[in-house]
Amino acid sequence: MDNYVPRLKKVYKDKIAPELFKELGYTSVMQIPKLVKVVVSMGVGEALTNKKLLDAAVADISQITGQHAVKTRAKKSIANFKLREGNEVGVMVTLRGNHMYEFLDRLINVALPRVKDFRGIKATGFDGHGNFSLGITEQIIFPEIDFDKITKIAGMNIAIVTSAKTDAEAKALLTKFNMPFRK
Repeated sequence: MDNYVPRLKKVYKDKIAPELFKELGYTSVMQIPKLVKVVVSMGVGEALTNKKLLDAAVADISQITGQHAVKTRAKKSIANFKLREGNEVGVMVTLRGNHMYEFLDRLINVALPRVKDFRGIKATGFDGHGNFSLGITEQIIFPEIDFDKITKIAGMNIAIVTSAKTDAEAKALLTKFNMPFRK
């Protein structure tokens, strides 16, 4: 098990990195953009009234990512939402290394094709620094989730952090990973 390398990581080293080196005209292999981390988060606003929803969200994200999720707290009080600073209102997990490549592989090749009426991802999720964020409306697109045991269908945010300097480089990297961008 120690010498296991995820499929996407192998593809990146053998195929994607050399292609990007040639296409983008880099002078050093250290300039080639690579994946740094993937952050999966879920906001659970109803957790203020029903604590079980937060525990269900932790279980769902942990099952999807294969890594234990942590509860996040509100940074500010917002009176209109009956929210107090320090209330637990979300769940997140940060994936790096092999876990990151495994999750991305399942996201691109299994989960996204299961989305209803899927026509591709909008390429507007880049932040200007080479990072990409996307929102998913239902967590049930992942095959790890048992539809019968779901307490509430919820959406999630996925942030893919890359070492790319520009959005164009990051888009080239994610396109090579077969990220289904809308044409």
